[in-house]
Amino acid sequence: MKLGRARGTALAAALGVVAVLGIQGVANGTGGSDEGEVSPYSARAREKGPVEGEVHKLALKPKGQGEAVLSQQDTEPFGLLGVSWTDPEAEVKGKIEARTRDADSGKWSKWVVLEQAESGLDGKRPGLRGATEPVWVGPSDGAEVRVTGGGTLPAGMELNLVDPGAGAAKAKKKNDLGLGPAAFSLPAVDPAPTTPGPESTAPRPDVVSRVQWGADESLNDEGPIYLPGGKIKAVFVHHTAATAPYECSESAAIVRGLHVYHVKTNGWRDLGYNFLVDKCGTLFEGRQGGVDQPVQGAHTYGWNAESTSVSVLGDYTNGGASAAALEGISKAAAYKLGQYDGDMNGTATLTAGDTQKNYFGTSFTKGQQYQFKSLSGHRDGFNTQCPGNSLYPQLEALRQTGPAAQLKIASVNGATATPGATLPSGAALTVDWTTSTATGRLAKFELLVDGEATAVTDGAGRKATAVVTDGKHEVRVRATAANGKVSTSLAVTVEADVKGAKFVPLTPKRLMDTREGLGVRKGPVGSGEVVTLPVAAATGGTPTAVVLNVTATNPTQPSFVSVYPSGTTRSSASNLNFTPGRTIPNLVVVPVINGSVSFYNNQGTVDLIADITGYFTSTGDGATQTNFGPKRLMDTRTGTGVPAAPVGTGGVVTLPVAGVDGIPATGVKAVVLNVTATNPTQPSFVSVYPSGTTRSSASNLNFTPGQTIPNLVVVPVVDGKVSFYNNQGTVDLIADITGYFSDSDAGATHANFGPKRLMDTRTGTGVRQGPVTGGSVVTLPVAGIGGVPATGIKAVVLNVTATNPTEASFVSVFPSGTTRTSASNLNFTPGLTIPNLVVVPVVDGKVSFYNNSGSVDLIADITGYFR
Repeated sequence: MKLGRARGTALAAALGVVAVLGIQGVANGTGGSDEGEVSPYSARAREKGPVEGEVHKLALKPKGQGEAVLSQQDTEPFGLLGVSWTDPEAEVKGKIEARTRDADSGKWSKWVVLEQAESGLDGKRPGLRGATEPVWVGPSDGAEVRVTGGGTLPAGMELNLVDPGAGAAKAKKKNDLGLGPAAFSLPAVDPAPTTPGPESTAPRPDVVSRVQWGADESLNDEGPIYLPGGKIKAVFVHHTAATAPYECSESAAIVRGLHVYHVKTNGWRDLGYNFLVDKCGTLFEGRQGGVDQPVQGAHTYGWNAESTSVSVLGDYTNGGASAAALEGISKAAAYKLGQYDGDMNGTATLTAGDTQKNYFGTSFTKGQQYQFKSLSGHRDGFNTQCPGNSLYPQLEALRQTGPAAQLKIASVNGATATPGATLPSGAALTVDWTTSTATGRLAKFELLVDGEATAVTDGAGRKATAVVTDGKHEVRVRATAANGKVSTSLAVTVEADVKGAKFVPLTPKRLMDTREGLGVRKGPVGSGEVVTLPVAAATGGTPTAVVLNVTATNPTQPSFVSVYPSGTTRSSASNLNFTPGRTIPNLVVVPVINGSVSFYNNQGTVDLIADITGYFTSTGDGATQTNFGPKRLMDTRTGTGVPAAPVGTGGVVTLPVAGVDGIPATGVKAVVLNVTATNPTQPSFVSVYPSGTTRSSASNLNFTPGQTIPNLVVVPVVDGKVSFYNNQGTVDLIADITGYFSDSDAGATHANFGPKRLMDTRTGTGVRQGPVTGGSVVTLPVAGIGGVPATGIKAVVLNVTATNPTEASFVSVFPSGTTRTSASNLNFTPGLTIPNLVVVPVVDGKVSFYNNSGSVDLIADITGYFR
């Protein structure tokens, strides 16, 4: 409905900016249909094809003294009506009323007042007519009109009855509308620009397109028009006013009816609204030109040049809109404003297209600027009650229902960032961002690198750090609001120049022991707790990553520990998995960003020990990596490499490695060995250290009687040999070499990557879902996956975990496309979860995993690669 407003020359001078007022309607029951029938005036929601609507015209009979009538009579089936006249500038001074007969029940409705629409709402155009607002009445087959007390009436007054269905279809029974849709000889297409519209920070909602709701595009032969400035600054909300009650299956028909009336009766170029939403929350594309484009609609007089619109089907004068309808408004508004860095809960400055007043009496002067809420009601810009006295107050809460707004990356590594910019980076990537949404309405932020979340902060976070590899990466920030809605910043490209890192071996040294308070505070690490260990000083250099042998002991519950770069967000990758009463070691290669690394325990309590064995650096001297093997160098059970006998209490065996089986005799700085302890008679530990040096307190394997435990060891080579010490009892030791570090320029350098989960047979990540059965192999693509370069990869560093084993078995990890050797990487017994670090060559871009017997689930987290 609308209140009194100025008419005349002001409308003619509206800069071609047009408006559609809230559409009024009559309260009338919806016609029923036989069970199972399609509504006689609706296109099926997702069925494509144009639907030809018809307008039936019945002349009103003048009675003199400003009165005219259309006697009560039968009509062709229709669903929407209005009264029009020849002169678009003419004004009806009196009251225009109509009532209709329900096509199903035969009952006549109450009289309803038809309010006059503004003239020239879609610009000055040939064929324009003066008209009332259209009224949706539902399936009807009779009408009556009366005009009273209006002085001189304009010429050519007629009742326009709109059949929005397929007019060419045959009625199923008397007074049915045609059962549509009916196809034209030429298929309808959605006319849209070939250039996509701007990307939005908010998701594009599901919108029923014009083709889907059956728009007759033959009515629109002028093509769309777009906002003069090409930018949407505000969204105006409307309602279609006193519309008859409707079912959501009828919504497409209502939209078609409005389209036909606006074009055929009013003489406009197209349907006025940009979007429409029904009470079930279904969004419909309105005025043509592309959902993603800044289409200029005809909805809010004087303000259309910088805004878009959403109109809710129904009357919201006395009752508010449904939650679903409000959600539809929210989705459309967030998407459109998100295309132009707008905030649904913010404000916008608009320039008046004409001099007028709004519903609240605020005066606007043509050409002057005024501040509006970015999500406004029709009445905020024009003198009308639209969008209804009940819907309008709902807008205040609605403004806060969107995702995080104006989300953008502010800087990359301290340098100012703009969308689409390309900025330099090293291995450490620090991103700052901003949003206009209050922190209390936000749940979390995620830093996305090449589409994958690499860091997570809470709703108060505005900065995150991640590790990137050499080359170009797309960087975005994704925000999740407290209401669960998600928005994503526009992308910034970083071009990372990451030099390959060389390895510097160190004599094993204990850096952390929570039992003693070494390196960190004293005491077990609790459930969900993190301890952070400074490591840079211990290297004496500038580490890009450190190599730590981490041991978990005294656990109180089944749990896992993750080791990750301090200052970044922990991923789902784990490094150690353990159960109560067990001591589990594992080698970890972890990137270093701010000089420290962090240790997270999932549940229960556990003591943690960390021994450093070396580090990687991209500055200064270091050794390169060469893949070698896997090849068995030592087995005390058979006398391979050392005498055939278990290693006794306090015993040491020394294994020659330089110059053995193809390993260079000189220049070898460290070897990478997979060491396995088996047949232990007592709880004990084994330390692997450079021959000719004094053994430190660091341990590499911890075990109990009857247990078989593997662990990867990177051990410096001083005099061409390495030594193995057993603390107590007796134990057999096996050592398989998988590579070495040397001073050769031909070797590979290291790149930090991850930790990131590449494979999980429990969920089907990376490989087919399901345990690996005895004697079978699964093969995991690694080159070109998840940010790993597609070419030039010589080896990957994987933390491999075996879980849910049904039998005592072992797993071997080997280069795909090669023959598996006898070397094993993990040994386990039923019910045990065992992790181990694996450095495996890459031959054809994939690596393979072999399980010997029973069945077992396998998990693989990548922590880096060599190239």
